[in-house]
Amino acid sequence: MSAVWWFGPGRATLDHMPLPRNDPRQYDDLAGEWWRPGGEFELLHWLAEARGALVPAAARPGAVLVDAGCGGGLLAPHVERLGYRHVGVDLRRSGLEQSAARGVAAITGDVSALPLADECADVVVAGEILEHVPDLPATVAELCRVLRPGGLLVLDTINDTRLGRFVSVTLGERFGAAPVGIHDPELFVDPGELTVQCAKHGVRLRVRGVRPSLPGLVRWLFLPTGPRTRSLGRMVPTSSTQVLYQGLGVKQGEGERP
Repeated sequence: MSAVWWFGPGRATLDHMPLPRNDPRQYDDLAGEWWRPGGEFELLHWLAEARGALVPAAARPGAVLVDAGCGGGLLAPHVERLGYRHVGVDLRRSGLEQSAARGVAAITGDVSALPLADECADVVVAGEILEHVPDLPATVAELCRVLRPGGLLVLDTINDTRLGRFVSVTLGERFGAAPVGIHDPELFVDPGELTVQCAKHGVRLRVRGVRPSLPGLVRWLFLPTGPRTRSLGRMVPTSSTQVLYQGLGVKQGEGERP
């Protein structure tokens, strides 16, 4: 049997039946990429590092960090010394196994119906997952539900703009910055809408743009030979939210909500 091939609107399975865009089964085909230096998920490592930099040290013993859509556990090395119990939720076992190997308490579940108790988390992280969910309001409601009053919501996602679609899909897939078919641009997330959805559940969200460091991006995409390492590049803040953006919000107590 031949190996996996790219064709059509998304990744092909081993029997050459194409999967639709954003089909989570693609992550099983891509399981070997989670931790491969310079691999197809390289940018996700840079985003995970930038996301982890927004998480403060735990303020109390037994504090819980919920990593919604944890994938292969890329956030783990960036929060492991902060004092949290790191709980990861994801649909695909192939990623959860790699998360568990890095100390994450891995749970199979859907981010739009988290299998967790109300207000169980001191920090909720949703990294590069919101642009994959078909029901954004339900997912935001769940992220906020499991967050304690005073708790922190940390996220990053792709903006629903022409530039966001062009960079993330048209250019990203053509030049290898994103696996072909991994995104459905119809699910990209407008930051204004996201802010409104968070506010409905007591979380005041602030957003800022981020982008890859250009020298690192060039080294990753066009390095001709030699080993590629995780130090290739990083994410840096930018004034524009037109492509990628981070969000940071605190959940208000009942008496603090408008």
